[in-house]
Amino acid sequence: MSGSRGVAIAGVGATAQGELPGRSANGIAVEAIELALADAGLTKHDVDGLITCRNLQAHVGIDEQIGELLGVSPRYGATLDYGTGNFSLHLAAMAIRSGLAETIVLAYGTNQRSAKADFGIAVGGGAEMAAANGVVHVAGRAALAFRRHQFQYGTTEEQLGWVSVAQREWAQRNPLAIFRKPLTIEDYLASEPFVAPLRRADLTMISDGGAAMVVTTAERARDLAKRPVNVAAMAQRTAFRADHDAESLSRPWLGKLAEELWSKSGYRPEDVGALYIQDATSVWVLQMLEWYGFAPLGQGGELLASGATRPGGSLPVNTNGGQLSEAYMWGWLHLVEAVRQLRGEAGERQVPGLEVALDVSSHDFLKGAASILTTRS
Repeated sequence: MSGSRGVAIAGVGATAQGELPGRSANGIAVEAIELALADAGLTKHDVDGLITCRNLQAHVGIDEQIGELLGVSPRYGATLDYGTGNFSLHLAAMAIRSGLAETIVLAYGTNQRSAKADFGIAVGGGAEMAAANGVVHVAGRAALAFRRHQFQYGTTEEQLGWVSVAQREWAQRNPLAIFRKPLTIEDYLASEPFVAPLRRADLTMISDGGAAMVVTTAERARDLAKRPVNVAAMAQRTAFRADHDAESLSRPWLGKLAEELWSKSGYRPEDVGALYIQDATSVWVLQMLEWYGFAPLGQGGELLASGATRPGGSLPVNTNGGQLSEAYMWGWLHLVEAVRQLRGEAGERQVPGLEVALDVSSHDFLKGAASILTTRS
C-alpha cells in the first residue's frame, strides 16, 4: 500500500454468534454497524461511506438495502460479492486514499444457520466442472490438499489436529465463541473422519452473526474514542486459472502474495506478534503458516505440534478460536479480534505487548488478501 494518506480502524463491533432465529441478515448487519460506531464514539451521521458484503446464499447484504435500514445516504457506497473482512478493508482503504470518502463503515451480517442455507454446492470459478466431479464443498478439495501435503512432506494427521486443538483452547477464553467444550489431541484423533482424512473439528461450523468496522484516516482516528489501529500494509493476489495451474491444491500463489507483502511493507514474519488466518478448514492454517514464511515448506506440521500457536506459545494464531471454534464469519471476526488484541482489550486471551498483527484470508483456491495492522504510528 502506497500513498501519504494513512488509514486506520477506529471501531469494531460484533453481534452474538450462533443461531439468531427470526432475525434477517441485513438487520444483524445493522446491529453490528451500531456496535462499531459506538465503539468508535461516532454516530451514523459521522460516516460518509458504506461498504457491505453480499451473502452468498441470497441477494442480501447490499449497501442499498443496509443503507436504507440504517437510515443513511453516504457519499460513497459499495458491495463486494465476496467481501471477506480483508477484501472489504482494502476497498475502504482505497476509497479513503482516493478521496471518495473519509470515514467508512464496513459490515457483514448473515442468518445462514437459522435459515438453513445450503452449503452443499460448488461455488466460484469452475463450479460446474467441480460439481460434475462431485466436489461440492470446500472440504473435498481441502482433504485432497492435505493428502498432497502428506505425500510431499510426511505431515501427519496428529500434526494437523493441533490446529483445531489450539484454536479450541483459545476459544475457551472467548465468551463470544460457539464451541468452547475442551478438545484434546486424543479427542481429535479418536473422532471419525468427516471427509477423510479431515474430521469435523477441521471444518468450520455454520453460524448466524454480524461484524462491522469503522475505517477512517489515521489523522481523524487519533481524535476518536479508542486507540487507532493503523493499516500498515496490504496485498492481494488472484489464482483464477485454478486447476489449469499445476499444484493448484497447494496454492503456491499464496507465497507470491506473501513475497509482495513483505517486500513492499518492510515488515518480516518475525515482526508479527499475532497471526490471524481465515480458516474455512484447518488445512488453510497449515498452508499459510508455510507460504507466509512462519515455517519452511513442509515444516508447518512440526511448528503446530511444537505448541507455538497455542496459548502461551511463541506465535499466537487465531486467538479468538477462529472459524473452527468461534464462528463462521468469512474472516470478519478475525479482524475484530486483531483490533481488540492490539488495543489490549482481549481479557484472559490477551497477547502481552502486542504491536503488530497479520490478517490473511483467501477465497478458497481463487484469490487471497493480507493486511498488516499495528498500533505503531
